[in-house]
Amino acid sequence: MHRECDVVVVGGGHAGCEAARACARMGLRTAMITMNADLIAQMSCNPAIGGIAKGHLVREIDALGGVMGEVADAVGIQFRLLNTSRGPAVWSPRAQCDKKQYRIRMKQVLEAEPNLAIKQAEVAALIVEHGEVRGVQLTDGRSFRCQAVIITTGTFLNGLAHIGEQQLSCGRSGEAPSHILAEQIRALKLGWTRLKTGTPPRLDGRTIDWSKFDRQTGDGEPTPFSFMTESLSGRPQIECFIARTSAGTRDAVLESIARSPLYSGQIEGIGPRYCPSIEDKFVKFPDKESHQLFLEPEGLDTNEIYVNGMSTSMPIDVQARMIASIPGLEDAEMIRPGYAIEYDAVDAR
Repeated sequence: MHRECDVVVVGGGHAGCEAARACARMGLRTAMITMNADLIAQMSCNPAIGGIAKGHLVREIDALGGVMGEVADAVGIQFRLLNTSRGPAVWSPRAQCDKKQYRIRMKQVLEAEPNLAIKQAEVAALIVEHGEVRGVQLTDGRSFRCQAVIITTGTFLNGLAHIGEQQLSCGRSGEAPSHILAEQIRALKLGWTRLKTGTPPRLDGRTIDWSKFDRQTGDGEPTPFSFMTESLSGRPQIECFIARTSAGTRDAVLESIARSPLYSGQIEGIGPRYCPSIEDKFVKFPDKESHQLFLEPEGLDTNEIYVNGMSTSMPIDVQARMIASIPGLEDAEMIRPGYAIEYDAVDAR
């Protein structure tokens, strides 16, 4: 079955959502193809938008007509303007968002675009004719002919997750990777590389001793991301909490550093940005006695807590020891372990 459109966007993450909506608003017939339409705009790592430097980027996306800032304003559960002790040029908005509500709201926005069609399928191949991309072939037999294809596959191309010595072929933990398209892109002789990123463990908030941590509240007058948002005044905000690693955390990491895929040579990829793992922090800053962590709720209707600052690919038994070494987390139950993931990426140059 052949379909005709102007643009095909492969992938439904943050970049795919912006690309698809931008094309549709330009009057182009656009198809966004994602392997799971229920996970469009899934916040796979920290359910937060913005922060140092990244907040500026979200503002720029908004100024260009993007949607991320508007959605973050709609589902944010804690808003903070960072760097306010310095000049206005480096003030950076950040919002802790409700993880589930973010993807629900984003999907609603995309479904309201008349020129945008969302399709659930895996892209098997790019249709290339006379050296030019003319469409995509799907694994279910459908194909889309178009004038341009935008690839926003995130961590899914030949995605490989690492938890200690264990390796899992996935796009995100628990989701299938994209092997067929990845191999075709490699065969096209485009410059490609392997990138990596990581995520921390998630904890059950009911098993945490919250009295042991300093509270971190949102701003009294929340600052919105989007120029379209008039005000966030009166919006109820949740609290986050500040923790610190201990000498026991450092011992747990350094005594098991040979089991870390980052240091054993198991991971080949390089980081796309500076988001250091807890292993890196203790190895590269040996004189620092402890490191700051942030305990951040993933939403209003869940007990899941994101341990910001503890990105790791250590084995699960080491992760459990690390968590238990932090005052207040001695009895904390781990819902999901942290992991590192490496994946194919095309050199944008």
